[in-house]
Amino acid sequence: MIYEIALLPVHNEHIEAFRRAFAKVAPLLMRAKGYGGHFLAQGIETPQQFNLIVRWESLEDHTPGFEESEDHQMFMMGLQEYFSEEPSVYHIKGSAFATGEHDDLNSAVGMGMVTP
Repeated sequence: MIYEIALLPVHNEHIEAFRRAFAKVAPLLMRAKGYGGHFLAQGIETPQQFNLIVRWESLEDHTPGFEESEDHQMFMMGLQEYFSEEPSVYHIKGSAFATGEHDDLNSAVGMGMVTP
């Protein structure tokens, strides 16, 4: 299992419009092969910075898989006007998020992810 972490810089004046646009295009992401859930989080100190964390079964499911698909093109077209600069993306390996005291302490703290 891998996680895609996308840093999404949004124009301050378009934050609410970005949230609405993301809700509209999220189903394109959710139907991708290998998709395992996602979490969109807005920065506290930098509210114009959003972090999109997507769980994938494999790196190949994300790239080239989803990234080369028509759904990805439509996903990005629905969001690109809100970006203040080019988003950056990187990947990490990991297990599922920890959810309680008996979980692996080397995992991330429990988070409410949207799962299929």
